[in-house]
Amino acid sequence: MGAAPLEGNAVKIVTILLVGIVGWAVPTVQPAYSAESVGTAHPTASQPQDTQSRQVVIVVVGAAGTPEYATQFVAWAKLWEQACEKSNATFTPVGLDEPGPSSDLARIQQILADQSGETAAALWLVLIGHGTFDGRTAKFNLRGPDLSAKDLAEWLKPLHRPVAVIDTASASAPFLKELSSPGRIVITATKSGFEQNYARFGQYFAEAIIDPKADLDKDGQTSLLEAFLSASHATGQFYAGAGRLATEHALLDDNGDGLGTPAEWFRGIRPVQRARDGAALDGYHAHQLHLLSSPTEAALPPELRARRDQLELQVMDLRDNKTKYSEEEYFTKLEPLLREIAQIYEQAEKSGSPGKSQPQ
Repeated sequence: MGAAPLEGNAVKIVTILLVGIVGWAVPTVQPAYSAESVGTAHPTASQPQDTQSRQVVIVVVGAAGTPEYATQFVAWAKLWEQACEKSNATFTPVGLDEPGPSSDLARIQQILADQSGETAAALWLVLIGHGTFDGRTAKFNLRGPDLSAKDLAEWLKPLHRPVAVIDTASASAPFLKELSSPGRIVITATKSGFEQNYARFGQYFAEAIIDPKADLDKDGQTSLLEAFLSASHATGQFYAGAGRLATEHALLDDNGDGLGTPAEWFRGIRPVQRARDGAALDGYHAHQLHLLSSPTEAALPPELRARRDQLELQVMDLRDNKTKYSEEEYFTKLEPLLREIAQIYEQAEKSGSPGKSQPQ
C-alpha cells in the first residue's frame, strides 16, 4: 500500500523545505529591506495562557553613563516590551525602574533562580547597555556591581530549557565563549572583547525580532536567526552609509562550540562558509526559535514541535553532507524525513480543525 497523499499546509511545508535544501532561489539578506519585500504585520498567534508554557523575556537595561544613551536604551527595551505584548510572552525588565534596596545584579540572579528549570518554554535574556573587557574578564555594566560572564554562566546552569542570551553591549564577545553550551543560543554584538565602542546592534535587533520584513524564508514568522541576520545587515549598512569603519561585528553561537558565526557567512538563512579548521557552523537551532510564532507554528503541540525540530536538524545535516552520497542515496534518505515532517503538520492541522476526525 502506498503512502497517504499530503494535504493542506503539509504540501506547503514540504515545498519550502525542498527549496531550502536544494539551495535554489534562497533569499539573501538584502531583499528583506527592499521596498518590494515590505509585507503586512504578522497576525497575533493564539498563545497558551498557562504561565509555565509562556516564553519569558528578561530585558536588562544597564548603566547608561549619559542621558543620551539612557534614552536610547529605554527605547530599545520598550520595543522588546511591545514584542512581548504581541506574542503574549512574559516581559520581565531590570533597570527601568528606580534603584531599590537590592542591586540590579542581585535582582538578575534572583529572577533567574526563580525561573522554572524544566519546561519547553524558552527563556530569553537580553542585555542592553555598555560592556567592558580588561583582557581577562568581560562585564556588562549595571547600576551598582557589574555582571560578569562567569557569574552569568553559573546562574544559567540549572536551567534545562531553551535559553537565548542576546548581549547587545560593546565588548560582549567574551560572553559568547563563556556562555556557550549545548541547547543554548548566544548572540553578541561584537566579535572581540576589544571592540569597545558604543554598539548599535541592539537597536536593530529589537526592531527586527518580530518584524515581518526580517522573515527571510517567508514562513510567516521571524526566527532568532533571521533577526540576527537582519540586525547585522542593518548595522553594517549604518557604518557604510556614514562612511565609517565598523567597530562592531555580531556573532551567533547555537551549537555549543563557543566559536560563533558571523552574518556574512550566511546566504539567506543557510550557512555556506566554513571555518578553516572545519568547525561546525551555527544557525539551525536559532532558526527554530521564534518570539512571535505563525498560526501554523502556534498550533503545534509541544511534543510534535520537538519531534519536528529533530527532523529538521536531520534534514539540515543530510543536506550539509550531500556530497557523501549518490543522488539516489541522498533522496532516499531525504524523502522519509520530509514526509514525517509533513505528517506532523497534517496531524496538527486535523487536530485543530472542528469536524475532522483524529488521525489513527
